[in-house]
Amino acid sequence: MDRAMKIANSKSRSEYLEKAALFYAGYVSGQDATAYLPPALASVLRGTVQDTENRICRLLFKLAVEQDMVMNVLAAGMEIPDEQLRALRGRCIQDVKKTSGSISLDDAVRYQRGGL
Repeated sequence: MDRAMKIANSKSRSEYLEKAALFYAGYVSGQDATAYLPPALASVLRGTVQDTENRICRLLFKLAVEQDMVMNVLAAGMEIPDEQLRALRGRCIQDVKKTSGSISLDDAVRYQRGGL
């Protein structure tokens, strides 16, 4: 306890025990975890999350560009009536909601060939 007391910058054993009890109470109650993490670790975690967020945003942007290209190529080669396009959009929205976005080309081909 004396060694840990020095690491925790506690002036007495009772101060160390008080800090330990507060830490444990926060841990058990699930309150703001950053209050119980060392500041350096919290900073590293924030940086990692920010880097991941930036990477996902860049990938989503690239995916949107590719999807826009595919849609323009298809639109140039197909003559789809507006009413049919609206109906397809509604069906696609429902499919994405129902499957949480897990749609495959195979599923679309099956549907277009008359399957469910």
